[in-house]
Amino acid sequence: MNLKNWVAMSCAAVLALPAASQAQDPASWPGKTVRLIIPFSPGGSTDFQGRLLCEHMTRAFGQQFVIDYKPGAGSNIGVAELARSAPDGYTLGWITVASHAINPTLYAKMPFDHIRDFAPVSMVGTFPNLLVVNNNLPVRTVPELIALLKKEPGKYAFASSGQGTSLHLSGELFKMMTGTDMFHVPYKGGGPALTDVIGGQVAMTFGNMPTVLAQARAGKVRPIGVTSLERWFTAPEIPAIAETVPGFQAISWHGVAFPAGTPTSIVEKLSAAIQRAMATTEMQEKYASGGSKATAMTPQQFAAFIKEDTERWAPAIRASGARVE
Repeated sequence: MNLKNWVAMSCAAVLALPAASQAQDPASWPGKTVRLIIPFSPGGSTDFQGRLLCEHMTRAFGQQFVIDYKPGAGSNIGVAELARSAPDGYTLGWITVASHAINPTLYAKMPFDHIRDFAPVSMVGTFPNLLVVNNNLPVRTVPELIALLKKEPGKYAFASSGQGTSLHLSGELFKMMTGTDMFHVPYKGGGPALTDVIGGQVAMTFGNMPTVLAQARAGKVRPIGVTSLERWFTAPEIPAIAETVPGFQAISWHGVAFPAGTPTSIVEKLSAAIQRAMATTEMQEKYASGGSKATAMTPQQFAAFIKEDTERWAPAIRASGARVE
């Protein structure tokens, strides 16, 4: 290399230093548009929550937060892209109970390490599942259901949105913690599963609370328990399953993370903004309108929760025999 080329390259490297440091400076971040990868198709509760978050963060920071949909493989495709992204604070990703609690045990091979490859920022929203039964099933409470299942083991079925989903695994967890026996009927989505419970083809289902509660209140199915540790704020009249089965919990949650290596200052700055947002009446009411609870955590709390939730789901996944190769 001649002296002229060496000088040119050295000058280019020096000129690049201020830009690199600026990208990592919490006082100046974000200096451009932030992309939020959502690993699902548009529509549904995930899209609803993601749009609300992007709108609020755009106002809070004066820079655009935009959604980039990357669906497929149970959310693994979009989350894998997040893991491979530059850790500069400009690619953010939507992570869920699927990608960061269920899939690590369900899938034989994952395209990322759900702990090592990410910098958790904050949880955003949570909602439980709702156990509903066909109106003709002779039970009105969780204790009555347990007694029926023990009296006639293997006779009754529960429907779900598919093998290895949180709805399926809620049923497996229920079986494991109650010592009961019922068989699983997977459907291609929660809607068809609920339809067959209403029609009596299947006895019961653990449905997503935002979707199933409306059908229960319309009298089409009978609600008997929520999968949160305590009664859910949008339906306090429905007991928690944990009131009968201590410790029973099967929560669906959504949150955001950066790729591992993103400067801690940026992670903490965004997390603090999300915590402020989720504490506002505006966000709490908007999330509640979609059936979710606005929920924020510090990066440290969120990282600890992810590890705990992975351990919580693993026994039910193994007991179910569900496996994706």
